[in-house]
Amino acid sequence: MPTALRHNLTSAYLDAARRLTPRKRRRIVAYVESYDDVAFWRTLLSEFEDDTRYFQVMLPSSTSLAKGKKMVLMNTLNTDELGHSLIACVDSDYDFLLQDATRTSRKINRNPYIFQTYGYAIESFQCYAESLHEVCVQATLNDRLIVDLPAFMRRYSQIAYPLLLWNVWFYRRRDTDTFPMHELNACTRLEEVSLKHPYRCLDEMRETVAAKLAELRELYPEYIPQVKALGQELTPLGLTPDTAYLYMQGHHVMDGVVLRLLAPICTQLRREREQEIRRLAEHNEQFRNELTGYENSQTAVQLVLRKNSNYKDLYLYQWIKEDIRRFLEEDSKSY
Repeated sequence: MPTALRHNLTSAYLDAARRLTPRKRRRIVAYVESYDDVAFWRTLLSEFEDDTRYFQVMLPSSTSLAKGKKMVLMNTLNTDELGHSLIACVDSDYDFLLQDATRTSRKINRNPYIFQTYGYAIESFQCYAESLHEVCVQATLNDRLIVDLPAFMRRYSQIAYPLLLWNVWFYRRRDTDTFPMHELNACTRLEEVSLKHPYRCLDEMRETVAAKLAELRELYPEYIPQVKALGQELTPLGLTPDTAYLYMQGHHVMDGVVLRLLAPICTQLRREREQEIRRLAEHNEQFRNELTGYENSQTAVQLVLRKNSNYKDLYLYQWIKEDIRRFLEEDSKSY
């Protein structure tokens, strides 16, 4: 056999053997804050897995039940593995908006191996306004639109926005006492929601917010221009009057706003479905059987909301994906 032909056959054989031999996939550990964060980050990171790498999402400690953002950062910032086979994935809280005003904010915003939600927390994604109708449908199996939920959350945000700016401004000054977050939450939670007049609760909230704004402006008139300037500074970070709810405390928005709105909506949708079953049933036995089947198919709206993943077109989610993509592109250059 000619030497050239023998060489070509050998090369072809080796190439084929390499293709058939499974390569060992590199494991990248992703530390997250708590149980609730595992599903969110697993969903996101799985989009970047291939035959060369995979992610393992883990709680920050394998030796204790300690969890939380502080634990994640403590376990990752002092290790040489960070950026090679280890990354940290955390809620932003206010750290993104603080823009390096605190030590923690500087670490999170400047470290390319710490990935953050940009919005306040994963609950911000689960409460994404464009996905809330789908949450109601999954909970009740009734697709009727009762309230324009994106429009409602947009108006809610517009009302809360100026008060949120004051809160962030004080926190940027490392002042968490003058206007603490729990006061912001108290001013921006919804009280009783009436589906006959769904925007009435927002009108009531507007009065509470206006009173607090008047108090802050009276006590600190010298800060008014600075708070206004802060609003302009934060616009490139995605915080606008229409998106304020995404940057507010996640548990507050979920429990004090969204669920207070969705609960009566789902109650109404279930009632309508039950009335339809009663109207269409030909006899009592059929009614009971159909009603039982419907009741067994329902899911509590709280559970559906906490498992909601219909936020993938949200710009915050796209920002995180771009960060992961950039990290992996840079990482591949070292291999």
